[in-house]
Amino acid sequence: MRAPLSWLREHVELPAGTTGRELAAKLIAAGLEVETVEQAGAGITGPIVVGRVLEIEELAGFKKPIRYCAVDVGDANGTGEPQRIVCGATNFAAGDLVVVILPGGELPGGFKIGSRKTYGRLSEGMICSVTELGIGDDHSGILVLPPGTAEVGADAVELLGMRDEVLDIAVTPDRGYCLSIRGVAREAATAYDVPFHDPAAVGPPAGEAPGHPAAIADPSACDRFVLREVRGFDPAAPSPVWLRTRLFRAGVRPVSLAVDVTNYVMLELGQPLHAFDKAKLTGPIVVRRAVAGEKLETLDHVVRALSAEDVLITDDSGPISLAGAMGGLSTEIDGGSTDIVLEAAHFDPVAIARTVRRHKLHSEASYRFERGVDRDLPLVASRRAAHLLAELGGAEVAPGVTHAEEPVPARTVAMAAGHPDRVAGVAYGRDRVVHRLEQVGCAVAGDGDALTVTPPSWRPDLNDPNDLAEEVIRLEGYEDIPSRAPRPVSGRGLTVQQRLRRRVGRALAGAGLVEVLSFPFVSEKDWDALQLPAGDARRVALRLANPLSEDEPLLRTTLLPGLFKALARNVGRGFPDVALYETGRVFRPEPGALAPARRLPVDRGPSAEEIAGLNGVLPDQPERVAAVFAGERLRSGWWGAGGAATWADAVEAARTVAREWGVELEVRADRHEPWHPGRCAALYLGDTLVGHAGELHPRTIKAYGLPARACAMELEIRRLGEPRTPAVAHVPTYPVATQDVALVVDAPVPAAAVEAALREGAGALLESVRLFDVYTGEQAGEGRKSLAYTLRFRAPDRTLTAEEAGAARDAAVALAAERTGAALRGA
Repeated sequence: MRAPLSWLREHVELPAGTTGRELAAKLIAAGLEVETVEQAGAGITGPIVVGRVLEIEELAGFKKPIRYCAVDVGDANGTGEPQRIVCGATNFAAGDLVVVILPGGELPGGFKIGSRKTYGRLSEGMICSVTELGIGDDHSGILVLPPGTAEVGADAVELLGMRDEVLDIAVTPDRGYCLSIRGVAREAATAYDVPFHDPAAVGPPAGEAPGHPAAIADPSACDRFVLREVRGFDPAAPSPVWLRTRLFRAGVRPVSLAVDVTNYVMLELGQPLHAFDKAKLTGPIVVRRAVAGEKLETLDHVVRALSAEDVLITDDSGPISLAGAMGGLSTEIDGGSTDIVLEAAHFDPVAIARTVRRHKLHSEASYRFERGVDRDLPLVASRRAAHLLAELGGAEVAPGVTHAEEPVPARTVAMAAGHPDRVAGVAYGRDRVVHRLEQVGCAVAGDGDALTVTPPSWRPDLNDPNDLAEEVIRLEGYEDIPSRAPRPVSGRGLTVQQRLRRRVGRALAGAGLVEVLSFPFVSEKDWDALQLPAGDARRVALRLANPLSEDEPLLRTTLLPGLFKALARNVGRGFPDVALYETGRVFRPEPGALAPARRLPVDRGPSAEEIAGLNGVLPDQPERVAAVFAGERLRSGWWGAGGAATWADAVEAARTVAREWGVELEVRADRHEPWHPGRCAALYLGDTLVGHAGELHPRTIKAYGLPARACAMELEIRRLGEPRTPAVAHVPTYPVATQDVALVVDAPVPAAAVEAALREGAGALLESVRLFDVYTGEQAGEGRKSLAYTLRFRAPDRTLTAEEAGAARDAAVALAAERTGAALRGA
């Protein structure tokens, strides 16, 4: 919300000399986020005056129209003689009032003006446009002032409000009332404890007859709907300069008088309005939900297919407006609109929010409706807009007003007067609490400590005692809350699971991987990108009722999409060698499980039956760890060539996690999307499938824009079993005995099976087994391969003899030969 200081001063009696930065400091202390204070027009220096065009000489011989003008600027130039100025605009004539900057002046952006010869004439100054004056963005021509605006030679800087300070406020969702000059001025009045003049404190005349017929068909979508009519409006009437300047300062582009007036009232009061061309309406207006199959062409010339949840404004012809978002093209105000029907309403914030997100149709109006608009404003705002159209556009306000309303019970909150004291730890006292609540517009009743508070209509966020306590605390000042160090609570520290998760993270980071945190949201397109078959359980995902983005409305069932997108972003920004990991939960709902239709009450704790019902529909949320690799795993440089990341790195990352858990994984060949069918490993712990690792499928790589032959792994932590507290390994004092063996087996035999047999056959003296070579040449034989292992033997209480180490090796080879058909190479 951009709030010009000059506009705020109309409604709040700020102390004389208060600057925008001083006001910003006060508002920030009261809890508003003032991001910047813009010094509009700070670089302007005079003389900038009002002038009257006396005569115009058209200069010929140039590629564009050039005019040499004589302009009366009074005594502003010190001589009283007409000022001679060359100008390229053609939207003015002799006798018009214009704005002239004389030599020596300076316009925004450091644009200094002097006398200079151009197009064969001496130009002494410049006739200005609103863009050059910094009060608009209209490039179509110079600014022509209405007759009688000011005397010739008058100072135009003050006349047009060229100098102003504009506060740019980031309004949080609970402060929707501050999306208006009215709301910000109220906060400023409270901050300075000065009078506030509410622009909405003008009640409409009583006993008005009904106007254009209207009705509310769905009270859940709209509980108040107001129509007012103006007749004889001049569609060619221009918006006055002061109106266009205020809109421009507030960040809204001026369009036409009818549109500008509705935008002005929205900015001033916070109530969005919409104008219909009465001649294009057919029959009564009805507020209702859309019917499946209905369509509406909105003002942006887009034909929109409507959902049954969309809130519509309709007449006998069908939908004419998407409520709270954008009007329909069929009832648009155009150059021939003379009779106008103004609509002001109070819509359900949730319904509007879902509509605009569904259609990607965010607007200034919907931004306010989503955050809650004052329910008492439609009558006042529509009256204000009607009178402005009459004043500025020559219209006549038609007698009568249509006011359709659904009764809404009053909101009251019971609160102990000492509740803010207990929340903040500061003794405010009853009188201060009541005073602060009344300052924000609450009506407070009750004796002693028990208070009954009725929040104002513009504060839909005040619903419980803690909301009221926050208002008291912020107005009294957060800086007055004493700082006290929290008292440490005795405990047992981290659980075994928490310590292990941290160890896993440290181990992966130590292996060169970088942790990322992805949003847990995905789209159905991700399932196709992952090449998941139609019946894959990972396609069964929980759909959010109110997603952050309609493009990703599902909760993830795997960590891989988020990692792939993070990898693609890194590669796209010039980092081709990437190794990332993520630890987080996935969500695996039971097919057909639905959330309870009724929300649980908040005035009591849930019963055991209610908790059981909720737990019954919650999705399974296992914790997983995943990693992705691309580019070089071993960097190349002056020391030599590096090595690209391969499926083996993905498998090793999974083994790193398992080692921290105190277990060893068994690797088996598998076929599982999204991995390459011939380069995918299934990771087992005994007979339990823990996860998968390997090289990604080329189609998945293409879908996510990943580097060729990228690799990934994902495993489920809980399938690793109960976490084990790590035991400190005994440091051996006796030497190791090393034995190498090369075994020839059939090509399909997994190396893991050979290694398992060697481990079991070697017995208790074996310390480790490492595969250091795989050979598939002619010497191994056709359809055969040679696997070379290093076996390390050690005894804890003695030095092994060569005979003991050899016997253990022979026993290992014998069991491998029995189970896998292995034979010693060269034997």
